[in-house]
Amino acid sequence: MPSGTYVHAGEGLEERFQCAPGPGGWRYISQRPDGVRTDLVVDARWRQIRVELLTPTWWVRGGVTGREVAWVRAAAETGTEHAERASGFVGESPGFLIAVARSLELDENAQADVRLVQLSGPSLSPLTNTWRWRRAGTAVYETETEPLPVSQYEVTDLSTGEVESVHLAGDVVLSAPGIELTELESPPNLLG
Repeated sequence: MPSGTYVHAGEGLEERFQCAPGPGGWRYISQRPDGVRTDLVVDARWRQIRVELLTPTWWVRGGVTGREVAWVRAAAETGTEHAERASGFVGESPGFLIAVARSLELDENAQADVRLVQLSGPSLSPLTNTWRWRRAGTAVYETETEPLPVSQYEVTDLSTGEVESVHLAGDVVLSAPGIELTELESPPNLLG
């Protein structure tokens, strides 16, 4: 079960995480010192079936329901229900990048447009947008135990044209914009 630490470069905040495959999918949990917690559960097809994000003042709970994502967002006990035609969520946590990339199942040099609800800031404000994900290639690195395949994805925000690179090794983000993996206590799960 991989566990370790990401650093969010903009804020200098550490995100301690654990992730593991299970009998029906995969789970990613993390916590930051500013009180932000992420709990992301996907099914065997990498659909985000349960998402929970908590900040000190706001929370969001939701998941994929067919062709939509549905969620409740609140600053107290009672929240407001929302639904949007989208494939899933994306947030500040690297766990979302893994879930989106794996759900697309892209071959080398293939690409797909994916509509996602982006949750951002301390109030977890939702914004729906479309990104183009392209699997730009895979490099294999020799390690002490076994070869480590690292996939590079080019992610284009179709509303701005901005292109960023994400590097994944199994179920761990090695690098992404504003994210640095600083500690990894066990090897990533090399997912099929």
